[in-house]
Amino acid sequence: MGSLGKAIYTLGSLIRGSGQALDRIGSSLQGSYYISEQLSRHRTLMDLFDKSPVVDKDAFVAPGASVIGNVQVGRNSSIWYGCVLRGDVNRIRVGAGTNIQDNSLVHVAKLNAGGRDLPTIIGDNVTIGHSAVIHACTIDDEAFVGMGAILLDGVHLGKHAMVAAGALVRQNTKIPSGEIWAGNPAKFLRKLTEEEVAFISQSATTYTNLARVHAAENSKSFDEIEFEHMLRKKYARRDEDYDSMIGVVRETPPELVLPDNILPDKAKSSNEVYVR
Repeated sequence: MGSLGKAIYTLGSLIRGSGQALDRIGSSLQGSYYISEQLSRHRTLMDLFDKSPVVDKDAFVAPGASVIGNVQVGRNSSIWYGCVLRGDVNRIRVGAGTNIQDNSLVHVAKLNAGGRDLPTIIGDNVTIGHSAVIHACTIDDEAFVGMGAILLDGVHLGKHAMVAAGALVRQNTKIPSGEIWAGNPAKFLRKLTEEEVAFISQSATTYTNLARVHAAENSKSFDEIEFEHMLRKKYARRDEDYDSMIGVVRETPPELVLPDNILPDKAKSSNEVYVR
């Protein structure tokens, strides 16, 4: 940093310090009415050491999820609310069209007792249910992990295989393609039916479509949210028969009549929808 850079940095520090001092004075003047405001330090995507998460532009990572370090997320995959993917001592790879549902944890191991490298590799069109724990495992394409299931180091879940909800799969267990395992510890239960295999594929597609809805909603601006909120109130369905039975006469409040100068393009398109 040159002399000019140091001078600008010093000036910035002085200005920030002055702002903090004014904030403290204002807070003391507010007395018992003072409300402390905390800045959230949460980061959905976080670098670690020299590794950065790589997320496809068509993937969805929900607000509140944490994708950390050496992690790759493929096209049309979705990482839902409260999930943690922590690629610190090894790598995590998530294929295309895979969904990792709310509050699930995906982690890795550097080496096992035998010196084997243990990343977590998750294939394409995999469904991982809510609150599952995936630790240093390999999950092949179109496999299914039920809610609350735990897969320990070295587990290999084959294509079209399923782990039932709440199951605990012990270290280095290999679950062949087309089988359901359940229990604690997990054991072979039976073969999947054709309908269940089709359900796994359909589940991945359903979550891909649902992720697009959530991504669109999360990308809306404040003005768009407020505009839609007013429209829902304005065009809410009223049951006139019910109102007449209880003697209620409803009128549209003036504040719900949208002026033409508020988002005129959207107001026009919305009115066209309702006229049709």
